[in-house]
Amino acid sequence: MGKHIDNTTQEQFIADVKGGMKVSEASVKHGIHPKTAYAIIRRQADNSGTSALEIAKLRRENQELKEIIGLFALEKKRAEKNH
Repeated sequence: MGKHIDNTTQEQFIADVKGGMKVSEASVKHGIHPKTAYAIIRRQADNSGTSALEIAKLRRENQELKEIIGLFALEKKRAEKNH
Protein backbone atom coordinates (compact mmCIF):
# COMPACT_ATOMS: atom_id res chain seq x y z
CA MET A 1 0.00 0.00 0.00
CA GLY A 2 1.33 3.44 -0.93
CA LYS A 3 1.70 6.42 1.31
CA HIS A 4 -1.20 8.80 1.90
CA ILE A 5 -0.99 12.13 0.09
CA ASP A 6 -2.47 14.88 2.27
CA ASN A 7 -5.10 17.24 0.89
CA THR A 8 -2.78 20.25 0.91
CA THR A 9 -0.21 18.46 -1.22
CA GLN A 10 -2.91 17.24 -3.59
CA GLU A 11 -4.31 20.78 -3.93
CA GLN A 12 -0.85 22.21 -4.61
CA PHE A 13 -0.21 19.47 -7.17
CA ILE A 14 -3.53 20.18 -8.94
CA ALA A 15 -2.82 23.92 -8.88
CA ASP A 16 0.57 23.35 -10.53
CA VAL A 17 -0.97 21.14 -13.23
CA LYS A 18 -3.79 23.61 -13.85
CA GLY A 19 -1.16 26.33 -14.07
CA GLY A 20 0.47 24.51 -16.97
CA MET A 21 3.16 22.43 -15.29
CA LYS A 22 3.59 18.97 -16.78
CA VAL A 23 2.17 16.17 -14.65
CA SER A 24 5.59 14.49 -14.52
CA GLU A 25 7.23 17.68 -13.23
CA ALA A 26 4.50 18.36 -10.67
CA SER A 27 4.57 14.78 -9.40
CA VAL A 28 8.35 14.96 -8.83
CA LYS A 29 8.02 18.37 -7.17
CA HIS A 30 5.42 17.07 -4.71
CA GLY A 31 6.86 13.57 -4.27
CA ILE A 32 3.85 11.84 -5.81
CA HIS A 33 4.15 8.64 -7.83
CA PRO A 34 2.98 9.21 -11.45
CA LYS A 35 0.15 6.63 -11.16
CA THR A 36 -1.06 8.35 -8.00
CA ALA A 37 -0.78 11.73 -9.74
CA TYR A 38 -3.10 10.64 -12.55
CA ALA A 39 -5.53 9.15 -10.00
CA ILE A 40 -5.63 12.51 -8.21
CA ILE A 41 -6.33 14.26 -11.50
CA ARG A 42 -9.17 11.87 -12.34
CA ARG A 43 -10.77 12.51 -8.94
CA GLN A 44 -10.52 16.26 -9.47
CA ALA A 45 -12.70 16.33 -12.61
CA ASP A 46 -15.17 19.20 -12.49
CA ASN A 47 -18.94 18.93 -13.06
CA SER A 48 -18.50 18.89 -16.83
CA GLY A 49 -16.15 15.90 -16.56
CA THR A 50 -13.11 17.94 -17.56
CA SER A 51 -10.04 16.95 -15.56
CA ALA A 52 -7.28 19.25 -14.41
CA LEU A 53 -4.98 17.55 -16.91
CA GLU A 54 -7.32 18.31 -19.80
CA ILE A 55 -7.65 21.91 -18.65
CA ALA A 56 -3.87 22.29 -18.44
CA LYS A 57 -3.41 20.81 -21.92
CA LEU A 58 -6.03 23.16 -23.33
CA ARG A 59 -4.37 26.15 -21.66
CA ARG A 60 -0.96 25.22 -23.13
CA GLU A 61 -2.53 24.68 -26.56
CA ASN A 62 -4.36 28.00 -26.30
CA GLN A 63 -1.10 29.79 -25.44
CA GLU A 64 0.68 28.17 -28.38
CA LEU A 65 -2.12 29.23 -30.73
CA LYS A 66 -1.98 32.80 -29.42
CA GLU A 67 1.75 32.86 -30.11
CA ILE A 68 1.24 31.54 -33.65
CA ILE A 69 -1.47 34.12 -34.34
CA GLY A 70 0.83 36.82 -33.00
CA LEU A 71 3.58 35.75 -35.39
CA PHE A 72 1.20 35.84 -38.35
CA ALA A 73 -0.06 39.27 -37.34
CA LEU A 74 3.52 40.53 -37.05
CA GLU A 75 4.41 39.15 -40.49
CA LYS A 76 1.33 40.77 -41.99
CA LYS A 77 2.18 44.12 -40.43
CA ARG A 78 5.75 43.92 -41.73
CA ALA A 79 4.52 43.02 -45.22
CA GLU A 80 2.14 46.00 -45.20
CA LYS A 81 4.98 48.35 -44.23
CA ASN A 82 7.18 47.06 -47.06
CA HIS A 83 4.53 47.74 -49.72
